[in-house]
Amino acid sequence: MNLRNYVLVTAGYWAFTLTDGALRMLVLLHFNALGYSPVAIAFLFLSYEFMGILTNLIGGWVGSRAGLNRTLIAGLALQIVALVALTFQQPSWTEVASVVFVMGAQAVSGIAKDLTKMSSKSAVKFVAGDGEGALFKMVAILTGSKNALKGVGFFLGAALLSVFGYDTALWAMAGVLAITLGVVATMLTGEIGKSKVKAPLRSILSKSDAINRLSLARFFLFASRDIWFVVALPIYLHDVLDWSFFGVGGFLAAWVIGYGAIQSVAPRFLGRRDDITAARHWSFALAVVSSIIAITVSVDPSQTVTTVAIIGGLIVFGVVFALNSSLHSYLILAYSSDDQVSTDVGFYYSANAAGRFVGTLLSGLLYLWGGLSLALWGTAVFVVITWLLTLRLPATDTHAPEPHPNPAFS
Repeated sequence: MNLRNYVLVTAGYWAFTLTDGALRMLVLLHFNALGYSPVAIAFLFLSYEFMGILTNLIGGWVGSRAGLNRTLIAGLALQIVALVALTFQQPSWTEVASVVFVMGAQAVSGIAKDLTKMSSKSAVKFVAGDGEGALFKMVAILTGSKNALKGVGFFLGAALLSVFGYDTALWAMAGVLAITLGVVATMLTGEIGKSKVKAPLRSILSKSDAINRLSLARFFLFASRDIWFVVALPIYLHDVLDWSFFGVGGFLAAWVIGYGAIQSVAPRFLGRRDDITAARHWSFALAVVSSIIAITVSVDPSQTVTTVAIIGGLIVFGVVFALNSSLHSYLILAYSSDDQVSTDVGFYYSANAAGRFVGTLLSGLLYLWGGLSLALWGTAVFVVITWLLTLRLPATDTHAPEPHPNPAFS
């Protein structure tokens, strides 16, 4: 285990995650305060998610050929470019001009996010060692800490917007990332994850049935979360319940921090039980929780009942969702072969990004058409589909990817 490289990769991922969470909250609250509609705000994030789909597909292939350290450095550098670019947007611009410009900057940020995430998570495969449960534990720690820091980033973004304003917050985050980039680029050594065989570009779509099925389940799982989380819930809290920027950012931050904490301890909580059976049981539990929340809000849409359902129900949702996400993050590495791990993880996270793209769009549309209640029903439907897909996942010990008959894929 190369502890030095693991610490550097993780530190770079943590610094990026803080700015990524803060940027999302900055953009959402800033443009909501300017009077942009829920659909317009959703569009601000669509290019971010769409570029994540492409980046994960191509980025995994690039990482396998050039090394994951190079893709990590590229991700940090592109995030700095995106943050600086956003400072050029002016409130005096028309809504169409602002949306197009911010979508362009968010596209760069989306590329940066998924290059960094793919690089960091793929690198775990090469430093985890062979100890019992080591891979599951290290994936859980990295993923859980990332989500906890993203929650801190949500609060940080709301706080920076309230205290310093939009442009100053963006410049401050760009400065922090510039320091991080300098440290990582200088101290990170070796060719992490560089494949011995130069796989052709078409290999990004050549996956085992296990990876294809898991990726499809991941698509619906993360779409289900973003349907309520990205646009519908923050706007409801601010516009309907009249929560302040600090209140909205604080609640979302607490939710994501708690979600990350659950992910970090998932291996101890789940134990050494059959991972596929656990994935099926916990996806079913999430479907039940989602349906109860949607039914509660639909039967009694009063602010008091809805507030209780949001605060109580979504906390339970977060716990169960975190366990599902941890199991998926472990399974993709368990299904992947060592020589194709970056392309396999890239393909898997492209499905994740596609789910976020669809979830983001539906978050704005469903909230516009039927408010928070309809968004919650959209979440419930997508979680049920996730559960049905997990019923077809194969066992990890008998369905690991086999060498492709074409030597170029071996």
